Amino acid sequence: MGVIEIEGMKFYAYHGHFAAEQIVGNHFEVYLRLETNCAAAAKSDNLDDALNYQAVYETVKEVMQIKSALLENVSKRILDTLYDRFPAIDKARVKISKMNPPMGGEMERVSVTLER
Repeated sequence: MGVIEIEGMKFYAYHGHFAAEQIVGNHFEVYLRLETNCAAAAKSDNLDDALNYQAVYETVKEVMQIKSALLENVSKRILDTLYDRFPAIDKARVKISKMNPPMGGEMERVSVTLER
């Protein structure tokens, strides 16, 4: 078993409960941890034997562009889509952070993590 982590993916998207958030948008950061069998890829040095994390990134990017009111929903959609497209994934964890959220105080981020 191996672990692939894609860290610090940055997106500008339109997620949020408030109408203004879905109009103005915000900066988001996504962390992804995937567990998969890496033995064949480690032995062959061939991308065809590996979980293609470029394709994984493109999938996350695609899902992040779909508006949602809650980060929990975005996280679930990312997991659902990854499992549908990449059967080699045994376990996945996604963490989505909204940077400088409009919560009436100063904070760096608010994050939601889901795993399956």
